[in-house]
Amino acid sequence: MTDVPGNDRARRRPVPAKPSRVRMSATQRREQLISISRQIFAERGFDATSIEEVAARAKVSKPVVYEHFGGKEGLYAVVVDREVRALLDRITTALTAGNPRELLEQAALTLLTYIEEETSGFRVLVRESPLMSATGNFSSVMNDVAHQVEHILAGEFSIRGYDPKLAELYSQALVGMVALTGRWWLEVRKPRKEAVATHLVNLAWNGLSHLESKPGPIGS
Repeated sequence: MTDVPGNDRARRRPVPAKPSRVRMSATQRREQLISISRQIFAERGFDATSIEEVAARAKVSKPVVYEHFGGKEGLYAVVVDREVRALLDRITTALTAGNPRELLEQAALTLLTYIEEETSGFRVLVRESPLMSATGNFSSVMNDVAHQVEHILAGEFSIRGYDPKLAELYSQALVGMVALTGRWWLEVRKPRKEAVATHLVNLAWNGLSHLESKPGPIGS
């Protein structure tokens, strides 16, 4: 048998080594799992999400997820708590300066910006879950915002001769209007968020500026 020139060299050519996987630290792994589960909870809701899917997307075993969060309930609670704090921080920062009308517009625009930039987080918050508590859901965030708006309205009501005790009622109505409009805008995404905020405040502010001090039932 005649050797083919070059065969020995081909046989001796070293095989490139596979790159070794960089092991994540515990903190990095936890953040990865939170990010992945946030997306899945947004897509499927709490009931339809499984630890198996979270583990599969993260390319880890289920015990790794349990080690970090104790189970699906613990993982969900961490995701919701983080979103609640993020949204509240944004809105609290927005309500720091300006006249009352500007403050209302800033709050509306801040919520719409959060919806635009953190769509998955917003979907997690607005999805109902049996685990939602009074201190960890979208309603609780809106209640906190309403309390801040209440202080703004109470001052305006006093100046204009309205009963400041009604400021809480009106603040809930205003924030509820913005929140429901935000859920609608999440699906349609038009007009632009700046225009949506402007129109919301146009309706709210011009309505507030023509309030009757003691409204009665229509037709009475």
